[in-house]
Amino acid sequence: MADRTPPLAVEELHALVAGGEIDTVVLAFPDMQGRLQGKRFAARFFLDEVLEHGTEGCNYLLAVDADMNTVDGYAMSSWESGYGDFALRPDLATLRRLPWNEGTALVIADLAWDDGSPVVAAPRQILRRQLDRLAELGLTAQVGTELEFIVFKDTYEQAWDANYRGLTPANQYNIDYSVLGTGRIEPLLRRIRNEMAGAGLTVESAKGECNPGQHEIAFRYDEALVTCDQHAVYKTGAKEIAAQEGVSITFMAKYNEREGNSCHIHLSLADADGTNAMAGTARDPGGMSELMRHFLAGQLAALREFSLLYAPHINSYKRFQPGSFAPTAVAWGRDNRTCALRVVGHGRSLRFENRLPGGDVNPHLAVAGMVAAGLYGVEHKLELPEPCPGNAYTAGFAHVPTTLREAAELWENSAIARAAFGDEVVAHYRNMARVETDAFDAAVTDWELRRSFERM
Repeated sequence: MADRTPPLAVEELHALVAGGEIDTVVLAFPDMQGRLQGKRFAARFFLDEVLEHGTEGCNYLLAVDADMNTVDGYAMSSWESGYGDFALRPDLATLRRLPWNEGTALVIADLAWDDGSPVVAAPRQILRRQLDRLAELGLTAQVGTELEFIVFKDTYEQAWDANYRGLTPANQYNIDYSVLGTGRIEPLLRRIRNEMAGAGLTVESAKGECNPGQHEIAFRYDEALVTCDQHAVYKTGAKEIAAQEGVSITFMAKYNEREGNSCHIHLSLADADGTNAMAGTARDPGGMSELMRHFLAGQLAALREFSLLYAPHINSYKRFQPGSFAPTAVAWGRDNRTCALRVVGHGRSLRFENRLPGGDVNPHLAVAGMVAAGLYGVEHKLELPEPCPGNAYTAGFAHVPTTLREAAELWENSAIARAAFGDEVVAHYRNMARVETDAFDAAVTDWELRRSFERM
């Protein structure tokens, strides 16, 4: 990875702490669900102790369910092993101010064991490993994520008390691209945009989406690890800003029967000179380099087996409905939004978009999957089939998995996944899916109550 100027230099942090502008430093890492977990430190203590030595956190943080319940089946952490610690080591390239938390800075951590070895099942480490493989070919991945969310006028506490039913969306109708619709909640959107810029993210735009209250804020693409870290910061920060404004937002993949929250991920490759390695010459078919054709063919080959990385929850699979702008077909097309993989741009902007991920995705895992799939295609020189020219929903392509259970079985039995990620990572995330499906299978849903309470 290239050297980068961090959003906030350590020397600047020293000065801000000495001047009383910064009094708190958050040290956190993305967990399996992509949430930031960690500690808040007194800024002076952070500079004196944590900056050099790091800190510790219970290793159960990568071995719990979404409700933070301890569960069995994880090799790295259990009651039998005593739930020990792993080390959190600050990555100073990620140091930044958090404008929405007064007097606060944030730095993201990498995880290591006592002997200094990395925690290989940590999402950030999984991505680092795939980017290192890419670097061996002299390439870097440039990534952008497009994350949608729905805004409700209810607070998070009110939504909880209402069991998340009967909430009031910030808009009452489809406001896709509507300037009037986004204007209704511009104070919230403006605050998120400006404060994310203050945290070092480069904001591009905001637009309305189809579901009532649904919006998207877009940020400029960057190197893969940077983008994924910023995605985690943005997702946490947007929720915190919403709570401060007395509203709530959800990134869940499918809140209701209408349009879900997507997180389309764009990826291109750059060579050592920063040139787009996916772009071809005039002699290359469609302006795509041979590298891109193999890389894209790898996406298709691994798509079903890697779906667990793109759609990691029970709810994720509710998005995949025909005619919903969420994909159902393992297909690629040129600027074709009915396909799982969409090729867009030309020349230096040429890239492909993975349309499987929803708003609930862990970006570190998803991008790691995209890089690993592409490398599989390059290493095996896979041939790219012809693009889908029309409606992929009805064209007879292989179907993306329809349930988390199906995706988990494909992942567990994937030779591609084991070769790219190793047995430990495959087993770890297979167990994550098992925990989710077991919890869902044991739950009695509102649908069952309405259907069965009186009539059955």
